Amino acid sequence: MLPEQWKKIQDICDKLSKVTYENLTKIIRLESTGSSTAAQKLDDSFQNDVDAWMGGGTCFSMTWHLYQVFRDMGLNPRLVMGHKRKERNIHCALILPDETPLPLQFGVEIVPCSNSEFRTSKSEFLFDPGYLIFDPLPIPLPPPQGTGEAFFPLVPNSVRLVRPDASSMELWTGGAGGPMKLRFEYPVEGVSVEEFKQHWNESFYREMMTYPVLNRLDREKGVQYYYQKGNLVTRDRNGSRIEKIEKSAQIETLSRVFDLKPELIERALVILNK
Repeated sequence: MLPEQWKKIQDICDKLSKVTYENLTKIIRLESTGSSTAAQKLDDSFQNDVDAWMGGGTCFSMTWHLYQVFRDMGLNPRLVMGHKRKERNIHCALILPDETPLPLQFGVEIVPCSNSEFRTSKSEFLFDPGYLIFDPLPIPLPPPQGTGEAFFPLVPNSVRLVRPDASSMELWTGGAGGPMKLRFEYPVEGVSVEEFKQHWNESFYREMMTYPVLNRLDREKGVQYYYQKGNLVTRDRNGSRIEKIEKSAQIETLSRVFDLKPELIERALVILNK
């Protein structure tokens, strides 16, 4: 890709990094439409520009937004699904092939892989906005072509990509000197748009849609805010702090921390409390 294309990609990622991960909009849209198919169409960020989103988005809407933008740029991204040990297709991300190296302006430090591993004729990059990873991460080559691992000291969560074999990739993260944990396994071949949308529709009925889940990254300060089941976790380079949010302060706190309109939060909570 040309330098101006990489610059545009960086600008797109910077803009998306300011969007809150939240499932409140999905909860509202499922309730208002009555079906996941209709709700997914409303949730489709190709129809709703980031600036016009009701609140934020989940991994599906964020990844789909990148996919559409990259396709409009003439690029050929692949949609990939993420699996946990007991749950399949629970997460999604995007892989972008390229024949040119990542420019230095991204400032992504790669340890301990050699530069030559990513200067091959066909490099690929992982984009995982649903896991608050807004830097394009060069994907290591599997053995024997490469080391099979790459480490990225992002803040507050470091990232490690592991290639057990040519068909798969693992995402590991960890912070503040703690152990790295396996988060997802991705078959790197990817899925079709039709299969991606099928999993997107299914996501409206997962267990996580029965309570608020919010996640936001302040890239400038290197601070992550995560809310689930009444607990607010604040994570920075020094570690994590957990705060119990009382129901009386729930709407005000979530609106302030996650930059969401109070009426959006209140509407979703009313639906969940039915």
